Amino acid sequence: MILSGTLGHEVGSPPMATAKPIVFVVDDDVWIRESLQTLLRDEGWHSETFASAQEFLDRPRAFIPSCLVLDISLPGINGLELQKRVAVERADMPIIFITGHGDIPMSVGAMKAGAVEFLTKPFNDEVLLTAIRQALERSRQALAQETKIQELLDRYASLTPRERDVMGLVVSGLLNKQVAGELGITESTVKAHRGQVMQKMKASSVADLVKMTAILNQSGETKRSMSTA
Repeated sequence: MILSGTLGHEVGSPPMATAKPIVFVVDDDVWIRESLQTLLRDEGWHSETFASAQEFLDRPRAFIPSCLVLDISLPGINGLELQKRVAVERADMPIIFITGHGDIPMSVGAMKAGAVEFLTKPFNDEVLLTAIRQALERSRQALAQETKIQELLDRYASLTPRERDVMGLVVSGLLNKQVAGELGITESTVKAHRGQVMQKMKASSVADLVKMTAILNQSGETKRSMSTA
């Protein structure tokens, strides 16, 4: 029932926002799974189907554009509970709910939690396909952003502790002379460290460094580095 194709080599590899996408389907109704699998194949998409949320969770994360077509009523972990897990563990994977037992409070809760769409069975195929296209595009964008952030984290990790100190003071607006006074080093040494920071971070200006620092602060990386310095 699972169409894995040639996707195995992509599990565990770096995010690839341009890789061929995959649509995951979790539904305990075998007829629904098979029907959706055929529909998705006709659209040219790879798909993998699962009869339960646990089966899906046991599948290692795939770092490629993807989305999840998810039934609400499932044995064991239900669809809404799985949505919470996915939001934490696979945040780049948008969810489209399908259900034969939905109600307004349930749909409102799912949408507030980030679902792309909430469809009641039987649903129009084109409505589902449109939602999947939107979800896959959202996933591509999320993975592209994740890749950019990881590249930035790698650059920051290449800095020495002193270079990080200099970078922090430079982006706070201090001049080289002031940085030297703060750190108890010469101005020429500050200039040397500053040049290394610009080169390693691939920044063309202090404004670039400020933007990079904002992203690093959001990730918590600069706070971690200061706490371990």
